[in-house]
Amino acid sequence: MKIKLARDRKPEETMMREVYASTLMELARSDERVVVLDADLMNSMGMVPFGEAFPDRTFNVGVQEANMIGVAAGLSAAGKVPFAHSFGPFATRKAYDATFISGAYARLNVRIVGSDPGITAAYNGGTHMPFEDMGIMRNIPTMTVLEPVDGAMLRDLLIQLVDLEGMFYIRLLRRFPVQVYEKGSTFDIGKGVLLREGTDVTIIASGILVYESLKVAESLEHRGVSVRVVNLFTIKPVDRELIEMCARETGAIVTCENHNVINGLGSAVAEALVENLPVPMERIGSQDQFGEVGPVDYLMKRYEMGAEDIENKVLKVLERKKRLHG
Repeated sequence: MKIKLARDRKPEETMMREVYASTLMELARSDERVVVLDADLMNSMGMVPFGEAFPDRTFNVGVQEANMIGVAAGLSAAGKVPFAHSFGPFATRKAYDATFISGAYARLNVRIVGSDPGITAAYNGGTHMPFEDMGIMRNIPTMTVLEPVDGAMLRDLLIQLVDLEGMFYIRLLRRFPVQVYEKGSTFDIGKGVLLREGTDVTIIASGILVYESLKVAESLEHRGVSVRVVNLFTIKPVDRELIEMCARETGAIVTCENHNVINGLGSAVAEALVENLPVPMERIGSQDQFGEVGPVDYLMKRYEMGAEDIENKVLKVLERKKRLHG
């Protein structure tokens, strides 16, 4: 990895869907294997420019997500590198069996992109709000599950995915992320990123909750609490070595995800801890709930994912740690 953290964390001027489209266009110019599949969301995903530039490598299958994955698997078998995208619930729930059988079981190489993760679905509401997509994909053997946090990370991961073998799910925020990394940063898939040192407790976060976690760490520093922050952008395979190191050195963990606490980041971390080095742990995320309509700031409060909620969990886990050690 070659990582440089952004000096000023602020919303980026470029939407992540634009980074997705421009990076794939750049890759397609130099690699004729790159193809794109769409389920009638070319405008929503910002992929119209790709379709205009590469009409013979753009396949809009309509609102048929399972069929899209089947076509992507066929293209993979023919030597292409397919990127298939839709809204998160449709790319996962609706296409699960095709992904499992036609893609993973057949040992093919498909990159599936699910957009608008969790509360970022906002006004699209509960039907379009994937709180379970990473859990669904974690269950598929050979699947790698990724959640890039900003444009710099997304670009680097897309570049890597062209030449990697296997099945990949990329959880994609479509709109404006908060910048965490400087452009040109590179990342190792399967390895977390230590964003901030700390000795009392570790927050392990993904997606939009990375920024919220960093705010909490800075706030608690003024109260004498030393908080380590880790961005675990690969949900599967999870970085067990880093998780165990954090547990050993800080003795308490809080996980933060814009996803159901069942079978997502929190579950992956808990599995690593209980099998190797159990420590007090708390989890931020949707508590086994359906989504609903609303702006992101309202939904963050509704599902208790904001900085205040994270801070409360940190203080709770520190109290548990204190009781455990007397």
